[in-house]
Amino acid sequence: MEVRSVLSVGATLGEGPVWARGRLWFVDIKRHHVHRFDPASGAHDRWTAPDQIGWVLPSTRGDLIAGVKTGLHRFDPATGAFTPFHDPEPHRPGNRLNDAAPDSRGRLWFGSMDDDEAAATGRLYRHGDGHCADSGLAPVVITNGPAISADATTLYHTDTLGKTIWRVALHDDGTLGTPERHVTIEDGAGYPDGSVLDAEGGLWVGLFGGWGVRRYDAMGALMTTVRFPVANVTKIAFGGDGLRTAYATTARKGLDAAALAAQPLAGDLFAFEPGVAGVAVTDAEV
Repeated sequence: MEVRSVLSVGATLGEGPVWARGRLWFVDIKRHHVHRFDPASGAHDRWTAPDQIGWVLPSTRGDLIAGVKTGLHRFDPATGAFTPFHDPEPHRPGNRLNDAAPDSRGRLWFGSMDDDEAAATGRLYRHGDGHCADSGLAPVVITNGPAISADATTLYHTDTLGKTIWRVALHDDGTLGTPERHVTIEDGAGYPDGSVLDAEGGLWVGLFGGWGVRRYDAMGALMTTVRFPVANVTKIAFGGDGLRTAYATTARKGLDAAALAAQPLAGDLFAFEPGVAGVAVTDAEV
């Protein structure tokens, strides 16, 4: 699969790509930026969040929900305004929100992490039916994913530093079953970062420090590896016509001067043709 840079942004920590409202949205966590990119026209817009921002996702109200270090915010692209409405962790000022996904029922699943990447204070939350609750999964240093099957019966949750993706049964009431180990990334292959499911149930995982993305089947067997010209690939999203183009965010974070010189495209937005379609993102009912 040919991987190409489609937008040069030099993101310190590009993350959270999502196809919504006919555009590709993503963030640069460390620079507090929200990006919107139209592949058809090449138009690119950027906004600045009030703090580190892990993701934006479409909501049923027509705005976007943003995961900012200080909690959940509503983001209005028309005005650039961020309006906070819920902080799940006011007692953990060293944490920030990191990755998120809505399920097909409109519930929002999102995780937190220790901003120093040292303490196991990261938790996974569910926001739905007007309230926010801890998922009950064991805390980890860096939560990632999450990814939810199209029928909202299985949730995939990533412990990045533990190099493990867990598969968990998701019940109708939003409670979770017992986690089962789905994938463990071997030493030397990087760390599992953001993940997303395709229309055939394949799980695509960005590899931070692993120079690419991988696709795993429903049993956790490796199906595809896509190599990138940069080391830190954070997450992909399916977009474009028929959701058949994969867009990938990348990062310059952690690269020294020599590595940056060898990877001039680090931090760019990339695209490739995965040979499979994605699943449309459900607007979060938040």
